[in-house]
Amino acid sequence: METKKRIIIVGAGFAGLTLAEDLENTDYEVYLIDRNNYHQFQPLMYQVATARLEPASISFPLRKVFQRSKNVKIRIADVLSVETENKCLKTSIGDFSYDYLVLAYGCKTNYFGNKNLENCAFPMKSVPEAIQLRNRILQTFEDAVVTKNPEELQYILNFVIVGGGPTGVELAGALSEMKKNILPKDYPDKDFSKLTVYLLEGSPNVLNAMSDDSKKASRKYLEDLGVIVKTSTVVENYNGRTVSLKNGESIEAKNVIWAAGVTGNQIEGIPEASITRGNRLIVNRFNEVEHLKDVFAIGDIAYMTTPKYVNGHPQLAAVANEQAKVLAKNFKLQTKNKPRKEYEYHDKGSMATIGKRKAVVDLPNFSFQGRFAWFTWMFVHLMLILSVKNKLTIFVNWAFSYFSNDSTLRVLIKPVTKKVEN
Repeated sequence: METKKRIIIVGAGFAGLTLAEDLENTDYEVYLIDRNNYHQFQPLMYQVATARLEPASISFPLRKVFQRSKNVKIRIADVLSVETENKCLKTSIGDFSYDYLVLAYGCKTNYFGNKNLENCAFPMKSVPEAIQLRNRILQTFEDAVVTKNPEELQYILNFVIVGGGPTGVELAGALSEMKKNILPKDYPDKDFSKLTVYLLEGSPNVLNAMSDDSKKASRKYLEDLGVIVKTSTVVENYNGRTVSLKNGESIEAKNVIWAAGVTGNQIEGIPEASITRGNRLIVNRFNEVEHLKDVFAIGDIAYMTTPKYVNGHPQLAAVANEQAKVLAKNFKLQTKNKPRKEYEYHDKGSMATIGKRKAVVDLPNFSFQGRFAWFTWMFVHLMLILSVKNKLTIFVNWAFSYFSNDSTLRVLIKPVTKKVEN
């Protein structure tokens, strides 16, 4: 009896999860390996950080997704290294042999080598990081209530967000709406008018990759909400109290949130010749990693150049999902000895929300902003959520927030410090 070929997928983000789903009940044995037992929906991470959604609303247990699968196996482990010559993946729970290896382990926050920023600024690339930031934000409000010194109060209530992409813009809008709609009700005995949100961006515009109309509209929406937007502004350092800018200015702030870029996660055993800028893996049109046999990369970690995208594809969920679907199709074609298909990205557009009834949407042929864009953003993100239960939970939370300008999720859950010996 012929043994099934084994595909190991490293990473259960958009790319890895989509590939595993598309390979369900095929003639392959599929292992999906991730350090977490859930898939996290990153586009709504900022809503967890600002207490609009619970973490469970944007997290999906992997074993639940594949309950009816006959060939997909889940393993929770840290990947340590790969021996590509022996086709062996080394993990914290043991070694796995493979016929085909698919790397979909994504990216992490890029601090550009600045250790002070890495130690003092808050990232927001995972659910635990979003929960940590939520706790920090809520604790900051509690600290502000008991602070008497005006200078210290301003330092506590300054929030600096570095990075004017969708994450930074959406987070800045959410914090400003908390100041306007929620804090006066939660803290009637405290004046939070000093709360100041700064959004710092190194390029000339926020949402710099979007259309001119969306750039202008998003900046106007932010400034209408009271956000201080500083573009063409580069952060040089942050020591835990003072944000130092390259132009010589400085901002005193207790909370700095870093959303200024990503770099690829790394795995030992991948040759330097296969890695390019941003620690991304160079792949061909079939997502095969350069210089490696039977090793593929998809999603944010993959760097593929095409005539349309000479500098590689944008690191978007849409790209990750499409690459996964094409690769799954090629694996299926391979079992039938049929020629594989090359990948070509079909741009469906991009979008970002700034606040209630404020969003920008760019489609391939036109763009629009405002209320309709906001409803479009909500609809698209709801459709992308995996389970019906989570869709309903998020919809109910959003509907409640829309009509009440409030949420009921501002729970400060502090981590336990007790160590249990086994």
